[in-house]
Amino acid sequence: MKYLPYQIQQDSDITWLQNIPNHWRVIRLKFATNLINNKVNAENSNLPYIGLEHIESWTGKKLNGEISDSEGTASMFISGDVLFGKLRPYLAKVHLAKQEGLISSEALVIRCKNSVNSDFLKYYILSRDFINIVDSSTYGSKMPRASWNFIGNLPLLLPEIKEQQSIARFLDHKTAQIDTLIAKQQALLTKLTEKRTALISHAVTKGLDPSVKMKDSGVEWLGEIPEHWEIWKVTHGFKTIGSGTTPKSDNPSFYDGNIPWITTSELRERVIYDTTHKITEEAVKAHSTLKLYSAGSLAIAMYGATIGRLGILGTNAAVNQACCVFSESNVFYIQFVYYWLWMHRPILISLSNGGGQPNLNQDDLKKLSVPIPSFNEQKRIANFLNEKTVKLDDQNKKVEAIIMRLQEYRSTLITKAVTGKIDVRQVVYDTENSTPLMRNNSSASTLSNPVNI
Repeated sequence: MKYLPYQIQQDSDITWLQNIPNHWRVIRLKFATNLINNKVNAENSNLPYIGLEHIESWTGKKLNGEISDSEGTASMFISGDVLFGKLRPYLAKVHLAKQEGLISSEALVIRCKNSVNSDFLKYYILSRDFINIVDSSTYGSKMPRASWNFIGNLPLLLPEIKEQQSIARFLDHKTAQIDTLIAKQQALLTKLTEKRTALISHAVTKGLDPSVKMKDSGVEWLGEIPEHWEIWKVTHGFKTIGSGTTPKSDNPSFYDGNIPWITTSELRERVIYDTTHKITEEAVKAHSTLKLYSAGSLAIAMYGATIGRLGILGTNAAVNQACCVFSESNVFYIQFVYYWLWMHRPILISLSNGGGQPNLNQDDLKKLSVPIPSFNEQKRIANFLNEKTVKLDDQNKKVEAIIMRLQEYRSTLITKAVTGKIDVRQVVYDTENSTPLMRNNSSASTLSNPVNI
C-alpha cells in the first residue's frame, strides 16, 4: 500500500533516523518519560503478575499465563505504563499496561509525561530501528541486557500530542488487520499439521487398504492392528542397534576430519547428509564405542528435551552417546519405522526415566514392539507418506512465508509511521468498522511521491 511522505522535512542529525518531519521535535527519552522503580516482593502482593514470557515478541500483546504467586522482587506498574523487556531486547517484548500489576524485574516500567502519548511510545519502542539500536548496546553474552542509562539517552521523535494519537490510532487499526490475516494463516498451519499427523497415524497403524480387517494386537497401548500384520520387537528386527561417544575434546587430532559425527542437534526429522562437526579415523580407532553406521540407518535421540527426535543417515556417519542407531534389517523398512516412531514419540517420552534430565536407554528401545506388514507393504506405505508429506510440507512452507511477509510488513509499517517516513494524519476511516480506507489528501499527492510499503 502507498502512503504519502511529509512534504517538509529536516535532517535529524541522527544516522538511524535520517530525515524527519520539520515540525517534529527530537528529545531524549529520559526527558519525556519517567523510569518507575517501584519494587515489591511479589509473594506479598495480590496484584496480577506477568513475566516476559507472557508478552508476545514484536506485537505488544499480553499472552495467557497471568499468575499472582510469583516469587522474588517485581516491578509495580499502573495502567498506561509502557513495559519493555531489557533482557534480550532483540525479542522486542513491549506491552502497554491496561491495568495495575507486577512485572518481572527484567522489564523496565516507563511512564509518559504529558507531552507523550503512551500508545505512540509503545509503537516507537516496538519500531525495528529502536530495537536494533538498543540490542547493539547490551552487555553479557549468555543473558544480554540493556540498561536505562543507554535507553534513556536515545532520541525520541515527538510530533504534537494529537498527531501522536492519530499515528497510534492508525497503527492500532492497521496492525489489527494484519494480525487477523496472520491468525488465519496460523489456523491454516494448524490444520495442515493436524492433517499430516492424521495421515501418518492412519497409514502406520492401519495401512492403505480402507477395507482391511482388524485384530486385537494383544498390546494394550497398540490397540487393534490389521489382521495380516505381525508384531516384531526392535531387537529382533535389526542386525545392529548401537550408539556412540564423544571423542576427547583435548585431542585436536580427533576432530576436523572427514567422518560426519551426529549429535542430537542434527536430528530434525530429515535425512542427514552433513554435520556441524566431523571426526577423524584416528578418533574412531581410539574409541571402541565409536562406530561407523551405514547410510540409511535410523538415529533416535535418547536424552532430555530431544527424546524421540529422529534422523535418517544420508551418508555413513558416527554418532555421540545421546543417539541410538537402528541399522540393517531384512524385516523393517527403515522409512516405515521412521514414520511409526515419529507418530509414537509420546510413547518414547513415557519410557524415559530421570528427573530434571529424563533419558531413554538402548534397552528401552530394543524392547519396543512395532506392528508391521510385509517388507514390500511397508515400503509402499513409506513411499505413499513420502509423497503426501512432501506436498503438505511444501504447503506449510508457503503459509509460513506468507506469515513472515505479513510480520515484516507490520514491523515496517510501525517503523515508518513513528519515525515520520509516512504521513497518516489524513487517513479516512470507515465509520462502520473504523478501518483505514484511503488518504484524503489529493493536493498533497501532487506534491509528494508516495512511499510504497
